Amino acid sequence: MSCSITLRDLSLARNGEVLFENVTLSVGHKDKIAVMGHNGAGKTTLLKSIVGLCRVRSGTVEIFHHKLVTEEDFRKARGHIGFVFQDSDDQIIAPTVIEEVAFGLLNSRMKPAEAEAQAEAMLNELGISHLRDRITLHLSGGEKKLVTLASVLVMKPDILLLDEPSAGLDEKSVNQLASILASIDKSMLIVSHDFEFVNKMGAQIMYLTREGLVRG
Repeated sequence: MSCSITLRDLSLARNGEVLFENVTLSVGHKDKIAVMGHNGAGKTTLLKSIVGLCRVRSGTVEIFHHKLVTEEDFRKARGHIGFVFQDSDDQIIAPTVIEEVAFGLLNSRMKPAEAEAQAEAMLNELGISHLRDRITLHLSGGEKKLVTLASVLVMKPDILLLDEPSAGLDEKSVNQLASILASIDKSMLIVSHDFEFVNKMGAQIMYLTREGLVRG
């Protein structure tokens, strides 16, 4: 099976302290894998290392069997990856929902009319078209999470990295998000502490320890 993400013997330290060592993982085409573990285990740092936001002490990261070494390697790989942050406020930058979802398309020099049409189609696909003209600052936590997901998906990434996607959401929003993610046919690596949520997504569970990843 073709692998979307391959991690080989990753080791990473922060402030001189080793977070984890010997992390090896293959995320196959359209696999959904959830990484769980205690607070401070380095789960978010692991996600960031895949896109080059945190540099590993040793080991390698491969995207579609291409080893990422230089900043240029990581920059090119980011074009295939959609990263949904834990805190939506760190990701949302536009004043309205439709502007937020269209932002990446416009930044890629798509014509405004086409960008707006694709953004509207994505909002409709996720069942949140009623939020189209809402002020992003006034959205609930669950609404913000779905809007950030829409802004990522509209760019048509091959791989999704999701950092604690259910954190801070009420039960209705959690169930809605789990249903949406379960229906998306893409490779996903999800960091989560919510066992019930990742089960609803149908994700395979791995646990991050200091010595590496252990199958759940």
